[in-house]
Amino acid sequence: MKKMFSVRGVLTLFLIATTLFALWATYYKISVWGFSFKPKKEADVWTIDAHISFMPTGDPIEVSLSTPNIGDEYKLLSEDVVAKGYEVEKDEKNHRIKMLSKARKYQQDVYYRIMIYDNEDVSGKVKEPAPQKVKKPTFDDELQEGMVHEIWALADAKGKGSDAQHIIELLNEKTPAREVDAFLPVKKTQQVMAEKIIYLLATRGISARIVRGVKLSEKKHAAPADLMLEVHEGSKWMVYNLETGAAGLPKNFVIFQRGGVSLLDVAGGVDSQVKFSVVKSVISSFKMAGRRAKYEKSRLFDYTIYNLPSLEQNTLKWLMIFPLGILLVVILRNVVGIQTMGTFTPMLISMSFVKTGFMAGFICFSAIVALGLLIRAALTRLNLLLVPRISAVVIWVIVIMQLLTVFGYQSDLKIIASAAFFPIIITAWIIERASITWEEEGAKNATRQIVNTLIVAVLTYVVICNDYIRHIMFAFNEWNLVILALVMLLGTYTGYRLSELKRFAPLVGEK
Repeated sequence: MKKMFSVRGVLTLFLIATTLFALWATYYKISVWGFSFKPKKEADVWTIDAHISFMPTGDPIEVSLSTPNIGDEYKLLSEDVVAKGYEVEKDEKNHRIKMLSKARKYQQDVYYRIMIYDNEDVSGKVKEPAPQKVKKPTFDDELQEGMVHEIWALADAKGKGSDAQHIIELLNEKTPAREVDAFLPVKKTQQVMAEKIIYLLATRGISARIVRGVKLSEKKHAAPADLMLEVHEGSKWMVYNLETGAAGLPKNFVIFQRGGVSLLDVAGGVDSQVKFSVVKSVISSFKMAGRRAKYEKSRLFDYTIYNLPSLEQNTLKWLMIFPLGILLVVILRNVVGIQTMGTFTPMLISMSFVKTGFMAGFICFSAIVALGLLIRAALTRLNLLLVPRISAVVIWVIVIMQLLTVFGYQSDLKIIASAAFFPIIITAWIIERASITWEEEGAKNATRQIVNTLIVAVLTYVVICNDYIRHIMFAFNEWNLVILALVMLLGTYTGYRLSELKRFAPLVGEK
């Protein structure tokens, strides 16, 4: 019990709790808000416009359009009707929208518009009630009956696949068999092909129906509804492509109407038709997260950093990566045992590398420190007091930066021009610390600490500049709590550092 409530025990429990919370938050953000581990992920939002046109007959007008059944296939972002002067009614039970108006004289154009997102492939597993047992059609004569039997014999010979797939493939062959050619009309439209397939399936007692919908393609503009075939197999309805026989409702297909229910009914008008147009827009996953939260009726998103303006979000993106860099510094210092010039000096240098670029920053930093050390060595001979000496080093660093920047501009060398991005005080302090270490511990130790500082700065730079890591730490910032628990738990570590194991290895050998 004492061990459980010791500092290390409490911190271990804190680590477990924060890890469980971070895992739950990550799962929630991915499943509900649509977050991803990939940076710059974008969500597709599709706008479908149904343009209904007709000529009035002088009677009261009632326009009835079948609308998609919102389910697992996609989520509805918005729904709108553009019909000036019409009264709009929505029939949720039958999935239809009605537009009512008094008698009119001129051609009418009304629009139904929806915006959808997260459309998914549900593999044709449509949750629809089973149909009544289909009535087998009666044949007009023995010739027709014999033709149907011959067609089925050809279809069955195709091997793998369902009956519906065999028939669709057979009827779509480029050079159809004699029996198929005689069975099909001269003008082979999708509507006619679907009706012929339904007829052939009915001869075997298989229920089938036409499905009308819209393929989500940016090329679709003022086009009629697309047709697919829906066949009842076993305990579910399966959708088939009328041209290829491919099974499954495609990801890019939105169903508007099924079976005998009409797609469009117009009372008080003639020559009615509906044409569909599709437009795709791309929205970042963070912006879409807010809309998904509204769809799920969750107000949690309103109190997150992702609801902030873009400027604040961009600032926080860099702050969110800092804890991971800090953890790396803690591990390298307390576990590995690397000595650096200051605790978080490597972190500040790596941030400078972000601004300057790695190679430009590395060369500039090395040049500034090398020149600074030479000047610091010259100042030592003057026996100045500590504060004036450091102040003089700071001023010399500023002068060096100024000279390098001007020289870089005149020589068109961007590497030297990057000098202005380094933190002046930190650079001066590194030079001062390196000089003191040089005097007290020798040139070897001073050089080792400078090299170690650069190594840790480079490793930290690699971490904080990785797009994937930076995105993950911002999108799933709950993991910073796990890092906090790890840092605090590492604070209880009192064992040997890895560098000390090497240092004391001869003593172990003697023992």
